[in-house]
Amino acid sequence: MPYPDQFEGFMINEVGKHQDFQRQSFKPKTFGEHDIDIKIECCGVCGSDVHTVTGGWGDAPTPLCVGHEIVGRAVNIGSQVTNVKIGDRVGVGAQVWSCMNCPQCKSDNENYCPHKVDTYGAPYPKGVDVDEVISQGGYSSHIRAHQYFVFPIPDAIPSHLAAPMLCAGLTVWEPLVRAGVGPDQQVAIVGLGGLGHFAVIFASALGAEVTVISHSPSKKDDALKLGAKHFVSSGEKDWAKPLAFKFDLVLSTADVLQPDVLKDYLSTVKVNRKFHQVGLPDESIKEFKPQQLMANACCIGSSHIGSRTECLAMLKFAAEKKLTPMVETIPISEKGCAEAIDRVKANKVHYRFTLVDYDKAFGA
Repeated sequence: MPYPDQFEGFMINEVGKHQDFQRQSFKPKTFGEHDIDIKIECCGVCGSDVHTVTGGWGDAPTPLCVGHEIVGRAVNIGSQVTNVKIGDRVGVGAQVWSCMNCPQCKSDNENYCPHKVDTYGAPYPKGVDVDEVISQGGYSSHIRAHQYFVFPIPDAIPSHLAAPMLCAGLTVWEPLVRAGVGPDQQVAIVGLGGLGHFAVIFASALGAEVTVISHSPSKKDDALKLGAKHFVSSGEKDWAKPLAFKFDLVLSTADVLQPDVLKDYLSTVKVNRKFHQVGLPDESIKEFKPQQLMANACCIGSSHIGSRTECLAMLKFAAEKKLTPMVETIPISEKGCAEAIDRVKANKVHYRFTLVDYDKAFGA
């Protein structure tokens, strides 16, 4: 049964079998008055997709279609939709619904709604979909989302470059702007990968003096091209000592949470400032003691994507400043999805993937 009753996607049927994508149909949620259907043009490949299909974050409902960096055209809109017209080029990130009634939703913090529905792998509440259907992501022909989580894409940003902004870009934009990053501030970005390279782009454009800390010395040239002023190799002995009490914000996109490693990063934070972790590894922080925070009264935090207000501001800022990520493209197919997951898992991407050629896979 074709659209609009069924969507098609490249899905996994067992967590851990991440090379075995199969093209199959799935049922979307019941179409609501605030919903928008989007015919997908392209979708970024996020680290979350990798952790999910490989089982790194635990079990997930199957069959499952991942992908939450989605750009396409609106093809159907509900009767109460006010911010999108049919034919508009729009995007969807890592969230497709929230309750709109809780204190978080009413304070531009809907990304922290306790009832939120993630773009894939999450059940809709029974009051929204009687079957409590599981949300399915963007390695697919279409996506159905509440209008509040559908964002107009500025003309200045090509679709394959806009897609990774909708999760990776927003994930680092939110902590940067909520920390008030700007001129006369020192910001460290830990790790130069998919998230990290966005963080360097945005922090530099916001006016901060950026230092990249990486275990890969070969990435120094890229770090400086992206806007960093300094590069520090964390593989060198005593690398952290010259950086003691230096940074207003340490934004970590890498797995540096082992106790003997984390202490070095915490030592670089100014008094009463933050170490903020947005890279989400498979393992937890172990054997951590509060005493490790006493030397500079720093704190450890994290965050979940960003709000609609922040996403629109990020897209506007990127368009005006002509900021674009480094992206490789792969045609979507069973083979293409598997290749993208394998290469992101192996850190063999420079620095994000976007799946493209959706018309060839699913039809115009």
